[in-house]
Amino acid sequence: MNIYVGNLSHDVTEEELQQAFAAHGEVASANIISDKFSGQSRGFGFVEMPKDEEARAAITALSGTDLKGRTLNVNEARPRNDKPRRGGGGGGRSW
Repeated sequence: MNIYVGNLSHDVTEEELQQAFAAHGEVASANIISDKFSGQSRGFGFVEMPKDEEARAAITALSGTDLKGRTLNVNEARPRNDKPRRGGGGGGRSW
């Protein structure tokens, strides 16, 4: 299961994020999303846990808890295609 973790402190490392979830089961990966220009954390990330029951236990246990001074927002990640696409383009003349 892919898990969204929001409201991360900019000081949290991927290793620390993985350790927090590993207390509840096997962690396949932990990734913190960074700004592509500055490289600074954007304050959220994703944790992949192969066993759904362990993932649900981790979500329940960690949601609302403190990690490095920030209260975590933890829930099952939604697929990217669920997000509305942002409009863009246009700007051309209509004759």
